[in-house]
Amino acid sequence: MIKNPVGIANDVVVGIIDSGIWPELPSFDDRGFGPPPAKWKGVCRGGTNFTCNNKIIGARYYSSQSARDDQGHGTHTASTAAGNVLKDVSFYGLASGVARGGLPSARIAVYQVCDDLGCSSADILAAFDDAIADGVDVISVSIGTPEAVDIDADTVAIGGFHAARRGILTVHSAGNSGPQSATTCSVAPWLLSVAASTIDRKFESKVVLGNRKIVTGISVNAFAWNGLESPLLHGDPSIGCPGACGNKIVICDSINEKELAFEAGAKGVIYPYNTPDAASVVALPAAAVDFQTLDAVISYQNSTKNPVAKILKSDTVRDPGAPLVASFSSRGPNSIISGILKPDVSAPGVDILAGFSPVASLSENPYDKRRYNFNVLSGTSMACPHVTGVVAYLKTLHPDWSPSALKSAILTTDVQDPTLTYVSTEFAYGSGQLNPVNATNPGLVYETSAQDDINLLCNLGYDTARIRSVTGDKNSTCLARADPAAIKDFNYPSITADVSRTRAAFQISFLRTVTNVGTATSTYTSQIVPNMGRLKIEVTPPVLSFGSLNEKKSFTVTVSGGKAPADGFLASASLIWRDGVHSVRSPIVIYT
Repeated sequence: MIKNPVGIANDVVVGIIDSGIWPELPSFDDRGFGPPPAKWKGVCRGGTNFTCNNKIIGARYYSSQSARDDQGHGTHTASTAAGNVLKDVSFYGLASGVARGGLPSARIAVYQVCDDLGCSSADILAAFDDAIADGVDVISVSIGTPEAVDIDADTVAIGGFHAARRGILTVHSAGNSGPQSATTCSVAPWLLSVAASTIDRKFESKVVLGNRKIVTGISVNAFAWNGLESPLLHGDPSIGCPGACGNKIVICDSINEKELAFEAGAKGVIYPYNTPDAASVVALPAAAVDFQTLDAVISYQNSTKNPVAKILKSDTVRDPGAPLVASFSSRGPNSIISGILKPDVSAPGVDILAGFSPVASLSENPYDKRRYNFNVLSGTSMACPHVTGVVAYLKTLHPDWSPSALKSAILTTDVQDPTLTYVSTEFAYGSGQLNPVNATNPGLVYETSAQDDINLLCNLGYDTARIRSVTGDKNSTCLARADPAAIKDFNYPSITADVSRTRAAFQISFLRTVTNVGTATSTYTSQIVPNMGRLKIEVTPPVLSFGSLNEKKSFTVTVSGGKAPADGFLASASLIWRDGVHSVRSPIVIYT
């Protein structure tokens, strides 16, 4: 957890582009905050009965009628990034404890672009322009598309480019289309793309069968079971169940039948889960189980004359296996720019308790009339603001660092453990699991300029018109002919290459440059970890010596290997630069 330095963070402004915010929540109370910083140029145009304060210092809406959040998503992400410290928070008694955002002392500016109809591309671009002009320090975007699109058609990539040119890093959710490969929608190198991982607390729901056997599933079930066991029924709720559903527990064969059972008057539901690692808030007593457990419950129901059961209120238990990349989290490789590893980093995004709109449905079920100031949600949308909070914190310590330096600090100091992923590759977790403490003192950083970004677009084959549609600058142009092979030398903190077109043994050299932001006089020695022989990796020079801060040194990483097998190939290692204090790690990924 980031410790909050007193008095140095209150001028940092976090821009949230989302579904708005519920400003009256305690998460956004402004007690202890002074006036907005002098640099702030934004406005409070939140609509009727919307009032900003010294915590929420800016609000804008676009196609809708208010910046007030009636969905809950934007309130959840805003409180995760920068919500106040609140004691004794829970979801109806579940997951009780202290709630806090990544940087509670940061200010918040809200840009409402999403409503029940979706998120308008024009509104997203307008929000980026406003956030940049208003003077935010970091932009958080938990919005995505089902699949990646070209950079010049990607509104978040375009807005993020404009922000980067003004010194503002954009943090973006990687998408929820996993575990299939090449599904991440956040592909531009100037975005910090975030995958979702589990946390060390999970929700379990127990079902007690009439034969006294207990089966365990997952759900966020806040309902205490009233009375004795209820009859078990197995049937299709859309046809009214086999008999009346009232006061009965319905066994559903698919997750889609769960809502139908609620409508049919069921007292409880047992259904197969959609993802094994994320619990959903349910509108009535319910437990999501795996298919083997579901079959066991059905077998009991079929073999018993009067089958009964009861569903207990969920328990919160420790998950010793965390962090684990969530099954739903979108994966790489990057389908638009194969030489840029995406996602960049993984962060907590499963079963996250945070602020919520008190007019939104907790379970997205129209029959669920409960309303509450907090909710439990999962998704890369929840992981994204965790990283946003860390970026905001880094801005308090290093206000002059460029967006690429901030990003590099996070990527090169993360914790990587390939055994703790659903698919044990960097395509799941990027550079690794977020490590906020180490990111404050990375030692070395990899930096890029706006011209580097433009050159990358040129090497992708973009013509002048397409490049200017991204940059918004009529003077943007390519300095040389397109060279797709040069993309590998883009100064990214990770190193990756697709060798699908290689018919024989390959050798690829990657040029990188690091900037010293650690100790003025320092010497770093390179190490390849692990080096299991599948790839031959050489670093030239193997030692970098610095005599001053902000000094730059370049090196080359040469990777060679044999012919890739026909059924696919992926090999990875890490380059680590060490000086006795810092460990600067870059993943190396070679794939077909």
